[in-house]
Amino acid sequence: MSSAFPPALTRLIKNLGRLPGVGEKTATRMALQILRWPAPQARELAGSIGELHEKIRLCSRCFTFSQEDPCPICSDSRRDSSIICVVEDPGDLLAIEKAGAFRGRYHVLHGVLSPMDGIGPEQLRISPLLERIGREGVEEVVLATSSTVAGEATATYLSDLLQDRGVRTSRIACGIPMGMDLKYADKMTLQRALAARVSCS
Repeated sequence: MSSAFPPALTRLIKNLGRLPGVGEKTATRMALQILRWPAPQARELAGSIGELHEKIRLCSRCFTFSQEDPCPICSDSRRDSSIICVVEDPGDLLAIEKAGAFRGRYHVLHGVLSPMDGIGPEQLRISPLLERIGREGVEEVVLATSSTVAGEATATYLSDLLQDRGVRTSRIACGIPMGMDLKYADKMTLQRALAARVSCS
């Protein structure tokens, strides 16, 4: 870090550099841009960051981030309570909601199984999921973890766990993205696409 920067700017660059995918150069550009903002705009950014831990908590039912408990989705009586979609993190929930194709409820695990990183079933929100299934009369659990090795392992683990609990378990289909040339697809993507094929008739 250049000593030409004032300490306050250096501190901001260091903090921005902690964000995922942000290196020192990007953090420096961001910090300089914030410095160019009018003071009220910079204070608004600082205030919104400061509010995160004061106002946002985990929903006690689905474990997504929310300012209310239960969250708006869990408290919406129009949602189908018989089906729960299990996702890795709140960002996945948001992506599915933006697609507008799911009207059930959610359960956020806050991670995936990764023994190498010390993340086992106890570190995820799996026990509360099992409690919800019994308590809320759930009929189907949709496993919407990512198609990474860890995501697949987590989906397999949950599927085995739910096998004898009287609920239907399904897995979201993963395949070839729209507009992608088939020859550029990786092996796992092609395997999932073929396994999730549907009739054309």
